[in-house]
Amino acid sequence: MNRMSEEKAEVRFAAYVAGLASVLGHADRIGPLRDYCTGLILPGERKSVEPMAARTAPSRTAAQHQSLLHFVGVASWSDEKVLDKVREMVLPSMQRHGPIKAWIIDDTGFPKQGKHSVGVKHQYCGQLGKKANCQVAVSLSIANHSASLPVAYRLYLPREWIKDKARRNKAGVPRDIVFKTKPEIALEQIRWACEAGLPRGVALTDASYGTDSRLRTGMTALGVSYVVGIQPKILVWPPGTGPRRRGKPLRHRDEPDLISAKRLAHDLPKDAWHTIRWREGSAEWLSSRFARVRVRVGHSQLMPELLSQEWLLVEWPEGEAAPTKYWLSTLPADIGFRELVDFAKLRWRIERDYLELKQEVGLGHFEGRGWRGFHHHATMCIAAYGFLVSERETIPPSAPRRATPFQTPALPEGYRPRGSPLAA
Repeated sequence: MNRMSEEKAEVRFAAYVAGLASVLGHADRIGPLRDYCTGLILPGERKSVEPMAARTAPSRTAAQHQSLLHFVGVASWSDEKVLDKVREMVLPSMQRHGPIKAWIIDDTGFPKQGKHSVGVKHQYCGQLGKKANCQVAVSLSIANHSASLPVAYRLYLPREWIKDKARRNKAGVPRDIVFKTKPEIALEQIRWACEAGLPRGVALTDASYGTDSRLRTGMTALGVSYVVGIQPKILVWPPGTGPRRRGKPLRHRDEPDLISAKRLAHDLPKDAWHTIRWREGSAEWLSSRFARVRVRVGHSQLMPELLSQEWLLVEWPEGEAAPTKYWLSTLPADIGFRELVDFAKLRWRIERDYLELKQEVGLGHFEGRGWRGFHHHATMCIAAYGFLVSERETIPPSAPRRATPFQTPALPEGYRPRGSPLAA
């Protein structure tokens, strides 16, 4: 990137920050906002407050440190208003390559030491692929095939935290925060997206969310179509069968035709399986073997007459001993096979979101312990990420992509951030 391009990027960044500043409430927050976002975008080993202060104000690091700490941990600006403004400014760039196609639900974990960081608990951490001491946040992203952007983000607060008034007060958890499961938080975010009038997308989740029948029922009640991962043990009625009981909720033991999605997949004839290509990868088209069939899902919360048919989509890659993935979908019965697979596989974008948010923007580098700071830092990371998403529109396809459009200022001589192996 030449100097002229950098100058143009800096002008666009100044305009972007001005847009964000319009919803902060106080003019004295504009400087810390600009510096915090700049620190997140600049390259660096750590994106916590101390090293960002050194990068953005090398000559007055101590004062900058206090300014950024107050901005992210104490100042009472609204995460919701800032995220709304980010969406408003970034959405036009995303839609230049096509309309929003999906609303992607997911969560991400942040490994932690100790027990004082808000929401920390020994629980499953996707980053580590196992149970560990961590925080977990649930998010909703809007996406198409060219880009994606988180638009809602909330920390999951375990029951132990909800009941512990002392821990809540110390971490600054708002009084109106009650216990909600992760699928309940997700449904709340989807309900908000509907009420806010976001461009409609098909809801996509992995099996940890898609297996939750209340979430699926809630999305259907809101008029949101879905393609959700499920566990193979979910019970369904195969084609040509259906519930026998009427007028009262189902009891699965009274429905002998119910079988697991896994058994149904194994019982399908060979000609039900087709090789489908869904998108072009870095070297070649991505493809696998899939089957789909119309089913009704066993649901103990609904009357049998309220059960509608939906798609059961199954992936069984060539050479595997058994199917590897299962989805349910309320997309129309006449949807094309490849389009259905394409929606199921579009959830990969959220994995890229979190990879870039953590590796490039420092989503997991926040070192504070409070509720407000946790969410403020995440909002600033999403804001910085949104700017980078917009900037990709300005880069010719043949040009190399840099994580930052700015030159990196020199750090104070001998500076080493806390947590750096160089400081040991």
